[in-house]
Amino acid sequence: MSQAFPPALDTDKFASNTWVSTPTDQVIEHILVHYHQRHREQLPELISLARRVEQVHGDHPACPQGLADHLSDMKQALESHMLKEEQILFPMLLRGEQSLAKGPISVMRFEHGQHDEGLDKLRALTSNNQLPAHACTTWRTLYQGLELFCQELAQHIQLENEVLFTR
Repeated sequence: MSQAFPPALDTDKFASNTWVSTPTDQVIEHILVHYHQRHREQLPELISLARRVEQVHGDHPACPQGLADHLSDMKQALESHMLKEEQILFPMLLRGEQSLAKGPISVMRFEHGQHDEGLDKLRALTSNNQLPAHACTTWRTLYQGLELFCQELAQHIQLENEVLFTR
């Protein structure tokens, strides 16, 4: 059976203004551990759960048809995006090369917009994570994981756009 998803990250710390004064290296470390690593753990499990729900409940009107494929597309796009950050952008920022980083930051912001569109499509496919009345455990686990993933990806994007990229 599928594993349960860990609880959401501490949103109180995220929402506070402490990130503005947090050194760049610590912000990047947080992004790598709490977002990049978690997305890499979450997405394969979500894809597996979505495939199972689609196979077992494909004839149910609320079944999120195409969700597994959409999550696979998001996984591929996020992996490419995160590698660019890890191999190009973050090293530039850690070396204090903010002026050289303007081009890569512009690309990352554009891709963040694409990720937001991916989240919108995910919500549309799942009717905003509305479960049918008698949804099985796998379906419930899937939607719980999707809610967490959406929340954390939005936080990830916000932290980069509003804190890291403004330095």
